[in-house]
Amino acid sequence: MEPPIERIRLSQVAKEQLTKLKRNTKIDQWNILCRWAFCYSLAESSIPSPIPIPADSNLELTWRIFGGKFSDILLVALKQRCYNDGIGIDRETLASQFRLHLHRGIGYLAGNQNIKGIEDLIITVISS
Repeated sequence: MEPPIERIRLSQVAKEQLTKLKRNTKIDQWNILCRWAFCYSLAESSIPSPIPIPADSNLELTWRIFGGKFSDILLVALKQRCYNDGIGIDRETLASQFRLHLHRGIGYLAGNQNIKGIEDLIITVISS
């Protein structure tokens, strides 16, 4: 499957939030935390606000690194979510929604004061 985006550069705010999550959870790979955040946002019932997100950090991931062996599954989940939300599934829309969901999920997880370890991350995500 063709990814909606080849590379994503995260915002500086998202990088700082991921750094906090890395410190709290001891998960040292950006891509794993990003997958958790992306899926967490997809599980949220509301559509992410269409806000501009700067690509102003030095943290960049390729779709292949982000998704790993789950790349196709994550793409299908994104397409299904866009379809359910009544928005298009063209490449540009998918890329935009991916960025919005990823950044929203990172913000939600980093803002959760109860996440002090990997166990708390799992509990938070499973109970949503």
